[in-house]
Amino acid sequence: MTIRFLTLLTLSITLMSCSSKQTTELPAHHQPNYTRPLPDGERALRLVSIQEWPDLEHAWDSRDLFLQDSLDMSIGWFDAPSSKQWFPMEGVSHEQAKNSVIAFKTILKESPTKEAFLDAIEDHFNLYESVGCDDNGTVLFTGYYSPDFHASTSPTPEFQSPLYQRPIELVSHPKTGAPLGRQLPSGEITTWPTRAEIEAQELFKGNELVWVSDHLDAYTIQVNGSARLRMDDGNICYIGYAGKTDRPYKGLGESVLEAKLVSPDKLSLREIRKLYDKNPAQISELINKNESYVFFQEYDGSNWPAGSLGVPVTARRSVATDKSIFPRGGIVLVDTSVHTITGKKEPFVQFMVDQDTGGAIRAPGRCDLFMGVGATAGIKAGKQYSEGKLYYLFLKPNSIAFVNP
Repeated sequence: MTIRFLTLLTLSITLMSCSSKQTTELPAHHQPNYTRPLPDGERALRLVSIQEWPDLEHAWDSRDLFLQDSLDMSIGWFDAPSSKQWFPMEGVSHEQAKNSVIAFKTILKESPTKEAFLDAIEDHFNLYESVGCDDNGTVLFTGYYSPDFHASTSPTPEFQSPLYQRPIELVSHPKTGAPLGRQLPSGEITTWPTRAEIEAQELFKGNELVWVSDHLDAYTIQVNGSARLRMDDGNICYIGYAGKTDRPYKGLGESVLEAKLVSPDKLSLREIRKLYDKNPAQISELINKNESYVFFQEYDGSNWPAGSLGVPVTARRSVATDKSIFPRGGIVLVDTSVHTITGKKEPFVQFMVDQDTGGAIRAPGRCDLFMGVGATAGIKAGKQYSEGKLYYLFLKPNSIAFVNP
């Protein structure tokens, strides 16, 4: 995630599971391994024969201007020469990936009917399915959002929990940005201390960027990877992801369930907030089970909220996936279920665009749906936890002329 983003993940994910091929809400007893790594030498995507394509009609019916905007953002990213460094990926070239988005947008705009659209997609595109967590295509879809918080540039009785700038000793991979460790004065690179150790030792004291209200707000922003801050002087400040330590991630939702503080069907960000307000020390202890620590930087906010591509992400049209195994910027079809603001579950079959990544989104069996900005989006993101299928659409090699005749 970038300026989102350590996949702006929700706090209530990570029961870690994987079961049937059907889109389903996870039963309380069900615990598959959604984060199963892609085996060495295997591909994350497999070609789907036309006879096994999912029904694209619902995705056509749900098209809107926001999908067009999201496609435009990806096209703009592909136009930048820097985007070429990420290809080829999964056998897809930069030209093919870029032209796929352009062709899809053209077909979407110019098709007079649903039937004409479906015919054009079948004629010019191949469909690929994520192998998922079980090689049967099972993917866990969680949600993330860009939150609004109140903050201060200095500690006050109201704002006591700091967010830190990137430390100079943090070493990251120059291409992927993945954390490599902590560089000691001797030049040796070693593993970072845990979250609990960092905070107990006040390891980054003097490197604070802003202060927020409490430990849970600070943690929520770390998990989401970005935030819009309403400062106590009346100004608006935008902060985004600037790196993280190399310690393992563990979702707070998982820890809350393990502690039997709430039942799986009641788990949500709002419920975690209630638990924290009642017993801050107890939830803070569970927060520390996530050893990973995230750092931030301020930016101008002109493209906020931005994903890992550096372009704005779009509510219910942008997804975050593992960019070490999936191609960037492409069109995806998501087939899962989501919850409304009232908690009602409904089918969710939409064309979206792969424009982000996340610290906990690290496998072919994981995908994060961007739900939007603010409190309402946060409620939806906190409820999102459903299995489903993830597909990618790329132009057939002989259809490149469709874009460049």
